[in-house]
Amino acid sequence: MKVRNAECLAVHPGWRKNLIFIRLELEDGTVGWGESYSQYDRDEAVAAQARELLRYLVGRDVFNIRYFCQVAFDDYAQRRSSLEFWSALSGIEMAMWDAVGKLLGQPVHRLLGGRCRERVRVYANGWGYKLKTPDDHARAAEKVVAEGHTALKFDPLPRPWRTYIPREHILHAVAVVRAVRDAVGPDTELLLDLHRRLAPVHAIELAKQLEELNPYWIEEPCQKENMDAIQEVRQATTIPVVTGEALYGRADFRSVFRSRAADIINPDVSNCGGILELLFIAAQAETEMIAVSPHNYNSTLLSLSATVHASACMPNFTITEYFVPFESFSQRISRQALKPVDGYIQVPELPGLGLDIDEAALRSMPSQPYPTRSLRHSEDDLEATF
Repeated sequence: MKVRNAECLAVHPGWRKNLIFIRLELEDGTVGWGESYSQYDRDEAVAAQARELLRYLVGRDVFNIRYFCQVAFDDYAQRRSSLEFWSALSGIEMAMWDAVGKLLGQPVHRLLGGRCRERVRVYANGWGYKLKTPDDHARAAEKVVAEGHTALKFDPLPRPWRTYIPREHILHAVAVVRAVRDAVGPDTELLLDLHRRLAPVHAIELAKQLEELNPYWIEEPCQKENMDAIQEVRQATTIPVVTGEALYGRADFRSVFRSRAADIINPDVSNCGGILELLFIAAQAETEMIAVSPHNYNSTLLSLSATVHASACMPNFTITEYFVPFESFSQRISRQALKPVDGYIQVPELPGLGLDIDEAALRSMPSQPYPTRSLRHSEDDLEATF
């Protein structure tokens, strides 16, 4: 069955960034949907890459998913990686799986070999946006737990993002985590995201002070370009270390595995190459006894559903991401939008990704320019403390 039409839609969900959706229409009228990862100020570049790549999918057999992805990397991109390319390809690959599942009347997870579990655990993220004080974090965390979430992710460090930071930032981060721990108790998991910020000397100091608070993990303590630095942090702490959301395609993960830099990896289905590539990466990790916790700073619509289908097929899956602020948007666009109950999402059984998309609603929310950010000047920068 060939692809007749292909379209990229950029929409604004009402919170922070624009979202990038892929729509494929087949010869028989079947429609497959996918979602590409986006960032503010970079969403137009991702959409442009998707539109260019989609020109080469029209007229091809939608069942040839793996071959199209190989052609896209070898011939279209000429083996030059970028966030924009991998995000575009991921959304397209996802839409192909959705269309194939609908054609066959099967949920995607059955086409991938069948599920290992009936439900997938999630952690809540996005709830801590723009919070500043430890008390702010504690009160917000209580509300999220009251909604039924059993695991919370947040960044405890104050801004700005810098490699070398003053000691006050370490103390602030510890105070934030302590306040949240005191507010939600010992049974709620706390996942700490450091956003690739720190030099090992600061990441290790922070980790040592946080160990008594029993966080679930420390995510991306250092830049992914330096796996030796991340490995240094892992060797110095008992807290599990995570990396992977800024790695694209299975080849990028070789350095993680070879250096033993992480206990858990977190590739994103919407930028790592798609559903099948995510499973290839997870299989690599399984041989190294490394767990997988897929990243999902995307909607709780298509990307979340794709993540859940893939996660259901991973023996080494642990937990995945649920972005609370996108919840209302996703529920408006699809009545089948996934929502956790007591911290878990049931694996969908409807064909494809299991979502009927309200196209009229989606098209009524066009993308919006992101407001110009106040990027710092040299006189605004920090003085580090060692």
